[in-house]
Amino acid sequence: MKTKILMVCLGNICRSPLAEGILKAKTDPEKVFIDSAGTGSYHVGGAPDKRSIAVGRKYDIDITGQKCRQFDVSNFEEFDHIFVMDNANYRDILSLTENKDDEEKVQLILNEIFPGENVDVPDPYHGGDEGFENVYQMLEEACESIALRLDLK
Repeated sequence: MKTKILMVCLGNICRSPLAEGILKAKTDPEKVFIDSAGTGSYHVGGAPDKRSIAVGRKYDIDITGQKCRQFDVSNFEEFDHIFVMDNANYRDILSLTENKDDEEKVQLILNEIFPGENVDVPDPYHGGDEGFENVYQMLEEACESIALRLDLK
């Protein structure tokens, strides 16, 4: 049975698509299913931000086939782990939980590399290309930790 992982950010166009693509590149598809979603519905059906696509491409990660979607409460049943990009997303997702099992699935992704510090992955949307590079580097390290910790390679 595959481990199912969901990456979540606000709009599902910058951070979570990159996290999905990075983790997919690091893991065995026979062991894991990875998806992403946003807490907001702003970009449903759209492609990831062109700057996320560009930084992914720079590292041989293709996220052009992804389509933005909104998080749904059914995702608690579908996924084993839900990694959120920042504290606002964390609170938004936790507000939708109905039980302790759902709550325990939700984690801040950077707690993988900064345990217990509750550090946000900054939203690069309103910044320049360097913000996307910085986000990529953070997510690269966190996804490596996830792949190793969950034995998904």
